[in-house]
Parts: sequence; structure tokens; C-alpha cells
Amino acid sequence: MSNSPVRAQAKGAGSVSGNQNSAVGEQLSPSPDKRKKSVKPESRLAMVRRARRINRELAEVFPYAHPELDFENPYQLLIATVLSAQTTDLRVNQTTPALFAKYPTPEDLAAAVPEEVEELIRPTGFFRAKTKSIMGLSKAIRDDFGGEVPGRLEDLVSLPGVGRKTAFVVLGNAFGVPGITVDTHFMRLVRRWKWTDQDDPVKIEAEMATIFPKSEWTMLSHRVIFHGRRICHARKPACGACPITHLCPAYGEGETDPEKARKLLKYEMGGQPGQRLKPPPDYPGKPAPALGAIG
Repeated sequence: MSNSPVRAQAKGAGSVSGNQNSAVGEQLSPSPDKRKKSVKPESRLAMVRRARRINRELAEVFPYAHPELDFENPYQLLIATVLSAQTTDLRVNQTTPALFAKYPTPEDLAAAVPEEVEELIRPTGFFRAKTKSIMGLSKAIRDDFGGEVPGRLEDLVSLPGVGRKTAFVVLGNAFGVPGITVDTHFMRLVRRWKWTDQDDPVKIEAEMATIFPKSEWTMLSHRVIFHGRRICHARKPACGACPITHLCPAYGEGETDPEKARKLLKYEMGGQPGQRLKPPPDYPGKPAPALGAIG
């Protein structure tokens, strides 16, 4: 497959060499003053061009990028996204089958016994607060929206436990409405790539909306999040196995040795199961194991 980790590693390896040569050249520079003069601040136009090129190249690496929560309808995606706070998508995907089997509709969950819901979602953590949120939003959907998840941002964020990030996940992936999902991975990478220096999710969302056309917003979010989960990790990025080192101003923050970097790759990039029990047909990795299964 042309978009395999092998392609990414080969491309990244070439970029590593270029950066190393650049570093050697800097060491041989005659004076600190000349080194400073050789590094020009990146213009806004240059940054936008680099950002859009990163997006295009990530589209080649992750053509199968998708939401990593299992869902069959807008309601299931909404519940799963709320449950995903402070836990992994994998743990949510292992937990929701039993929840949706017992409470398939907003009306069912709204009328549930809280203690029974808490027990079902306990593996996702913060189960009491999450139970309050998902039961509360289910009641609001039942009472205020005729039992159907609303497809407008202003309506979604009016639901208990639903913020802009959750709303954009639902809008982009259940209703086809473009949106930028600023989760922890997205925030980390856009700052690492010098697309923004903001640390407020709403401000970051607004800035990204000025860089990328609206038609790209949803897939941009998936690609950046995929890259953050698989390659550009928070503590130890796999720089030596990264396909966009030639575009990354933070190259060298992580492991630059290609062999060592390859060992840091996660999910399908590292030959491991993904987070979904039921991934899309074009996903090249292995499905995740069910809760309690040996995988």
C-alpha cells in the first residue's frame, strides 16, 4: 500500500538527513550573529502554505482517517463522545455495546435507573458524572427535540455535558456539517507545528478556520488526531519515523533514530490493533478486542 508506514519512514528518513546537515552547517557558522540572521521569522503566508501542505501530506499517509468511536447513529456517537472524556476511545468502544443494547434510544436512557447506568459505564471512569450527563442529555433530547439528536451547534451545546468539541464531533461525523475538533492531540500538534500560539480551544478553532477551507475542517481534525495518536506523541514523538519532518519546526523534540522511532509507533502504524471494535472497511489495521477478550 503506497500509504504505509514504510513510505512514511522513508520520507521521514530523508528529512532527518536534511535536518542533520542543516545542524552541521550551523555548527560551522562563523558567529552567533550570522546564525541568527540566517533564521528568518516565518511569514503568515508561508505558515499557511506549510500548514496546508502538512494537511495534504497527512491525507496521503492517513487516507482512512476516521472517528475512532464505534457508532451506528447520531445518538450513539453523542453518548460515546461524552463518555470518551478522560479515557480512551478503545475503552468507550468496549463499554458502549452493553449500554446501547439495554438503552437503545434517548427515551430508554432518560428513564433508566442511574445506579444501573453507572455500573455499565464504570470502565470509562468518572461514571457518576458521566451518568448524570448522558441521562440529562437524553431527557433533553426526548423533551426538547422530539427524541432526535439536533443537527445544529447551538442546540447541541445546550445539552448537558456537551461542549463545542463534542458538538463538532457529532456534526462532522453524523450530520456532515464541517467542524474543527480541538482535542488534546489537535491542540498539541498545531502548537508544535507553529500554526498558533493560543492555548484556548475556542481561539485555536477560530484561528484554524482562517487557515483551512471549511470543506477540510472535519478531515483535518481526523488527520491531525490520527498523527498525534500514532506518531507525534506528547512525551516522545517518533520523529525518526515521521512523514512530515521536512515541514516540522519541532523536529528533534522526540526520538530521531529511525529504528528506535519505529518502535514508538502505535496502532496500525506499529502493527497493533486500533481502537475500534468495528472499524471502517478501508482501515488497514486490526480491530480492537472486546471488553474482557484476550487480544
